Amino acid sequence: MRVSRLISLVLLLQAGGVRTAAELAEQLEVSERTIYRDILALSAAGVPVYAEQGRAGGYRLLDGYRTRLNGLSRAEAEALFLSGLPGPARDMGLGEALATAELKVSAALPDALRSASGRARQRFHLDAPGWFRDAEPPPLLGALARAVWEDRVVTLAYAGKAGEVTRSVAPLGLVLKNGVWYLVGRVGADARTYRVDRVRAATPTEERFARDDGFDLAAFWVARAAEFERALLAETVTVRLSPAGLRLLRMSVEAIAYRAAAEGAGPPDAEGWVTVALPVESVPVAYSQLLALGPDVEVLDPPELRAMVAGAAERTAALYRR
Repeated sequence: MRVSRLISLVLLLQAGGVRTAAELAEQLEVSERTIYRDILALSAAGVPVYAEQGRAGGYRLLDGYRTRLNGLSRAEAEALFLSGLPGPARDMGLGEALATAELKVSAALPDALRSASGRARQRFHLDAPGWFRDAEPPPLLGALARAVWEDRVVTLAYAGKAGEVTRSVAPLGLVLKNGVWYLVGRVGADARTYRVDRVRAATPTEERFARDDGFDLAAFWVARAAEFERALLAETVTVRLSPAGLRLLRMSVEAIAYRAAAEGAGPPDAEGWVTVALPVESVPVAYSQLLALGPDVEVLDPPELRAMVAGAAERTAALYRR
């Protein structure tokens, strides 16, 4: 464990600049006392770590010092090659750069670990797009990726719900979710999300924008996705579910809706059925979702939905009475 931490410490220092013990401790999730001991261990091993005194002081490596990647274990080397996503990288126009980078990393690895790339690819493959989706990337994905890399403001023509609109956007990042690409961009002081396949034009400007060092793309996306899911499920219906119906519900509704229903389920009755409050997008959407459960669900409320499901059951029964 300590060897892995020492390698991580060297790589952090190798990234450049002066790092305080507090910064290093936070990034490695250890105490400052542990950092002090690790710095002494590195110095004793011949790694040229220097301490700079003063308010802006901290630790740094001797200029020009580089460590070879010979401290990697086989598991770490194989995980390194799994971290690359060749499909999405290719879609953004980075396929050649990724291939070249992997070749350089492979060349730097010891002979015993050079097979890591092949072993990982033989055993794992990430197929990012969802089923029945067009695997072709959106036409303007490459142009938007370049704008993201260059911190360049772009003028977007976007097909929104109210029709096509034009916006001047500072592109902060790209996210691939279930086979769909999204652009996270700043418009004024607000961060907004755009589906890339709805971008009709993306014209780069000469203007560069300054990034907020505190902006975390992953954290923003997690928060925005959760907010979107909560806003989408704006209504609630009450249903009774058989044990089989409760299991089938997981495959019929959104994960957040299933969790809410399962966690709030009442005690089972004598037949094992439970009553749940199910968050749904709308009554028509709930109707299509609950029909998949057949006789393992009974709608209790609202009356409108109960009548719709009962009508579907009657029409289905009539078909089989012919």
